[in-house]
Parts: sequence; C-alpha cells; structure tokens
Amino acid sequence: MIGRSVGSMKVLMKPIDMIAWFTKHGVPNPIRFRIDDQVIKVQQVTSKSEEKLAGNRMIIFRCQSEINGVLRAFELKYELQTCKWFLFKM
Repeated sequence: MIGRSVGSMKVLMKPIDMIAWFTKHGVPNPIRFRIDDQVIKVQQVTSKSEEKLAGNRMIIFRCQSEINGVLRAFELKYELQTCKWFLFKM
C-alpha cells in the first residue's frame, strides 16, 4: 500500500467505489466498497465525525471489517460537496 504510516494505519486517501444508503436528511451510511478489484463489506462503523479540509466539509467514518480473515480498522471519508468517497487510512 502506498502512503505514510500513522500508528499502525497508513494514510492512503484513495478514491473508491462505494455502495451506501442515505437517511432522509442526506446523511450517508457506508455498506461496502471496492478497492483494487477487492470488495470490502463495512461490518461496523465505530465512530463518525465531521471535519473541514481546505474548506471542504467531510464526514469521517472509523470502521472495522474482517479482511482476508483478519479484523482490520480503517477510515473512510465522504466529501459532501463532490459526493466522493475515499479510503483515507487502512
């Protein structure tokens, strides 16, 4: 994986294809995403927060899933202005 280490996770900020559902108020909830031809199901969202990065509002989802038999933590970011999803850390 390309990126710099932050604790045990690497910063990737890679655009991903996401399947998510949205509340009637427009709040996204990630279900599963594809990265490098691998589909990863979001098994649990452990926390959700919001930040502004260069003036762009983003929702950060801290999640965990079993990937290749190992429970892994990762962070997803959703950019509100562009409706784009990113795998931020893994």
